[in-house]
Amino acid sequence: MAAAGTTSTAPTTASEARGNGGFIVPVQNSAMNRHFLLLAASMLCAACTTAPAPKTPPEATPALRLATYNTSLYSDESGGLIRQLAGDSEHARKIAAVLQQVRPDLVLLNEFDYDEGHRAADLFQQRYLETAQPGGGEPLHYAYRYLAPVNTGVPSGLDLDNNGTVGGKGRDRGNDAWGYGLHPGQYGMLVLSRYPIDEKAVRTFQLLKWSAMPGALRPLDPTTGKSFYSDAIWAQLRLSSKSHWDVPVRTPSGTVHALVSHPTPPVFDGREKRNAARNHDELRLWQDYLAGDNTAWLCDDQGRCGGLAADARFVILGDLNNDPIDGDGRHEAILELLENPRVLRYPTPHSPGAEQTSLAYAGKGIVRRGAPAQATGDFGPRSGTLRLDYVLPSVGFQYLDSGVFWPAGDSPEAKIADGSDHHLVWVDVR
Repeated sequence: MAAAGTTSTAPTTASEARGNGGFIVPVQNSAMNRHFLLLAASMLCAACTTAPAPKTPPEATPALRLATYNTSLYSDESGGLIRQLAGDSEHARKIAAVLQQVRPDLVLLNEFDYDEGHRAADLFQQRYLETAQPGGGEPLHYAYRYLAPVNTGVPSGLDLDNNGTVGGKGRDRGNDAWGYGLHPGQYGMLVLSRYPIDEKAVRTFQLLKWSAMPGALRPLDPTTGKSFYSDAIWAQLRLSSKSHWDVPVRTPSGTVHALVSHPTPPVFDGREKRNAARNHDELRLWQDYLAGDNTAWLCDDQGRCGGLAADARFVILGDLNNDPIDGDGRHEAILELLENPRVLRYPTPHSPGAEQTSLAYAGKGIVRRGAPAQATGDFGPRSGTLRLDYVLPSVGFQYLDSGVFWPAGDSPEAKIADGSDHHLVWVDVR
């Protein structure tokens, strides 16, 4: 190759031409030369018209198993989960066994305590997931994961429950945290993936202010008609009770954005229904994130504003704490998310265990209005069974199958299904 600023000299002999890999095209005008010219031109033309490689048929694209699982792997004490996992936790073994049975490619674990050193995640993966468990399957390894701080248990320094004091004692001390929790990181989130996570492109909305949302449902005290939160507190209050994350995962079929969250339960409040309002707006955050306009207010913790690109593939994962029909909460929030035009319509996941448990409650007078088999958790004699956990892929995916890991009570697998009051939900797509 000629150096910059110099002139390259073309080969003048056949040996020089062959040495450079070029065609030999002498410049003299003769019949033989014309023959060579025509031959070279035909070869070049043939090269230009080579048929393109056949496209990969859709069925050859690997399927993706997407899942969400509220694991209840939390402790009321800071570092408590680390100590549990460092021992021999039957609870963790059951959670790991379920994951080994289902073997999702991408899964969100809700209620998994966060610690800055990621020690709990290390212990769970190495000592439980990567070790064959009784009732489980082969050891399960995830090469990629994402976890980050959440709002639960982080002191706000404000009187968020309006009881006249900041902080408190016992379980009440969590009421004035940005998200209810007894220590920072309680009820955190953990994303595990077989495929690489584009960590530089992850977006988190832990710090986003509730008041930034246009038309936010600011709670009102029904006895006075005034806002439950003062203007000073409302201006600082965070929307997400844990956090909202957009975690891009590089799958063999392209990037899939895992939109993960765990909105506050719409209970444990007063007549002002502040938790019901917050749950509604935490779900509405994803509605606005998927919208094509009016997203300038959605500024993440890195200062980037706006929603998800219109052509992006995604899956919404999480314990969203809202049943479309039963239980407390503003059901329109989850119904609107289920009916979002960017969300894939597919048969609702179900299980024999949900149906069996729901019908048993019905016999005691706690009747589900929704389909009994579609519940995802058993929340005791006050609430019965509810559908709170969701895997919502975007349009553009082909639905293959789905389910809830909630076996019937007489099944051998039922022995590992009681590690949490929630059950793992999975969906297969291509």
